[in-house]
Amino acid sequence: MKKLYGEQTQLTIENMSFSGVRIADFPSYLSALTKIKKACAIANYQAGLLESKKKDAICFACDDLLQNDYSDQFPVDAFHGGGGIGTNMNMNEVIAALAGHDVQPVDDVNMSQSTSDVCHTALRLCLFQEVNDFVEIIKELIRTVSEKSVAFQSHFTIARTCWQDGMSVSADAVLEGFMSALSEQIELLENYKSTLLKVNLGWTVIGSGTGATDSYRTFIMDALCAVTGLPLVWKKSTYQAAQYTEDLSVLSVFIRSLSSILAKFARDIRLLSSGPETGFGEWRIPAVQAGSSFFPGKVNPVIAETMIQCDMLVGGNDSVIQSVLSQGEIHLNVWEDMAGFLLVQNIMRLSQAAQLFHRRCIRGVELNKETSFKYSRASIPLIVDYKEKYGYKRLAVQVKKYGFEKTVERIREGKLD
Repeated sequence: MKKLYGEQTQLTIENMSFSGVRIADFPSYLSALTKIKKACAIANYQAGLLESKKKDAICFACDDLLQNDYSDQFPVDAFHGGGGIGTNMNMNEVIAALAGHDVQPVDDVNMSQSTSDVCHTALRLCLFQEVNDFVEIIKELIRTVSEKSVAFQSHFTIARTCWQDGMSVSADAVLEGFMSALSEQIELLENYKSTLLKVNLGWTVIGSGTGATDSYRTFIMDALCAVTGLPLVWKKSTYQAAQYTEDLSVLSVFIRSLSSILAKFARDIRLLSSGPETGFGEWRIPAVQAGSSFFPGKVNPVIAETMIQCDMLVGGNDSVIQSVLSQGEIHLNVWEDMAGFLLVQNIMRLSQAAQLFHRRCIRGVELNKETSFKYSRASIPLIVDYKEKYGYKRLAVQVKKYGFEKTVERIREGKLD
């Protein structure tokens, strides 16, 4: 397909490309930005600022973008400088080219808008969609873990604290804890996501509204709600929207917490399935592929390790996202797009990794019942059981003097000192 973008996009490519990550890699963002451009055209027409012919042409072009694959027309580096100007101009130029009818990228497609309010709003719409999709992925995973937990709960194993034997515990304890942690965080995330529906479209660069008419602002939010089907509202302070990215920072904390929960469970799986002869051998996991090019038949926990690596990447992005909040300067945070795209990247990566972890590992986890039962009958759990009868201090002296196994043996023989 011939190039639809123009000079400003080309200059951004030449001057500010470095990361290898394109805005085309974020289809939900492009969809959100396209819907915003359509809503703006409608509002400008309703305000008497844009003629009917051009409004229809812009809307037609936007619908075309939403229905067909034009990803090759969005080559701009997602992390270019300038507060997202290249992203906005890339979209303006593509829409203008598709619209025809002498539609101009800036004067018509970008009428009453700034890069600041348009990209700010697009990021929130994109993140709202990504969060919704991610929540459904995690809920599906939780249902599977719940089924596993029921299957494990009638069996017993040993608990471990500080890498030492502990008390006897139900074999589903690790699953139950994981399931509960995920459920709590997902509930918090769902309660928070409505914050993303508070945007600043119509208030241009710094939140003052300069460059957009009051008549345009009369229509823009209703138009945006109609195009997106979402109950969007203006932020309480549009100056805050331009200066601070705290909503992205808070959302990133929720995502990183969920990532850490998944990674913690992945580490537990690696340990509990370790072996086959000299590890814990308490759980069995699916053998999805050869685990080693050196050891014949060796099965490594590669899916769990993929989940752990994803968590490391999520943590790195989150660190940058948190720093962006403090890097805003006076009236505008020009780093907002970087934080937004890193956050979208985190959710997309975590969604994919969680699906792989769920479908190719967690679903196939099985309990080694004989091994777990043997562990539950180890010395320490029995000592713990006897503690209530003989007291902590007396048993501690016996263990120090005779060792765990001998102490258990002496108790059973009625020879406790």
